[in-house]
Amino acid sequence: MSVPKRNLKGVQDIRTHSGRVDEAHQPYKAFMKIAALEMEKARRGEERKSAMHRVKTIDARFKEIEAEKAEVLQAVEERKSNGPSDETPGTEHKLPPRRSPGGFKIRY
Repeated sequence: MSVPKRNLKGVQDIRTHSGRVDEAHQPYKAFMKIAALEMEKARRGEERKSAMHRVKTIDARFKEIEAEKAEVLQAVEERKSNGPSDETPGTEHKLPPRRSPGGFKIRY
């Protein structure tokens, strides 16, 4: 008499429901996604606020630069309108000759 073969099953043959469940039926995944989106929105809001602050400081510096430029131009115009200065054209202040014959040297 021969013994009939038994069909042995392993762990791989156990049926499960994994992979069959639709993501719509798992509300915690949707809520986790919403939470992640809200965190990103908050981060981007802080980045935007920081960038706007930097833009405002740059704009303020532009205004300061324009004001300083206007002051310098006004001083130049006042100097021109006061008449000729004590310096006549062609007479420039000359620098005294250098005492050391060598140039600037760097040693390491």
